Amino acid sequence: MNTWRPASGIRFKALGLHWRGNRLLASEVYEDSGRLKGVRPLGGTVEFGETAQTAVIREFQEELGITVKIVGSPTFIENIYVHEGSLGHEMLAIFDVTFPREAFAGQTRIAFREDSGVECFAEWFALEELDGPGQPQLYPTGLKALLKSKR
Repeated sequence: MNTWRPASGIRFKALGLHWRGNRLLASEVYEDSGRLKGVRPLGGTVEFGETAQTAVIREFQEELGITVKIVGSPTFIENIYVHEGSLGHEMLAIFDVTFPREAFAGQTRIAFREDSGVECFAEWFALEELDGPGQPQLYPTGLKALLKSKR
């Protein structure tokens, strides 16, 4: 079990939205107890001297071994949240991305490793299956409403 806590400062992150029809690719987020808490689009921290565009492309290369293409301009969200009692604060640049043709064709679930070596899983979720009672939450909070307003 991996215990993760938010950084004690504002982080700048880049996330990529990949769609299969109305289904969004998102990585699982767990509580310390091992219960699935929610899901979040793939991506990660923008490193010093790196653009958000470069960061989202790098993150998909590191995590899934593919080179994504960015489609359009980013949407920015400020996310202040609490995870396992710890306060987190991040600025997010969120991009629509496309995969190389045939990447993960026929797969509904993808295993990958974070930089720390922790094994993670991502799958495509229908928006209507998220944020309801007994269903995983879509993080960051407010992303589902934003996506629904754009679709």
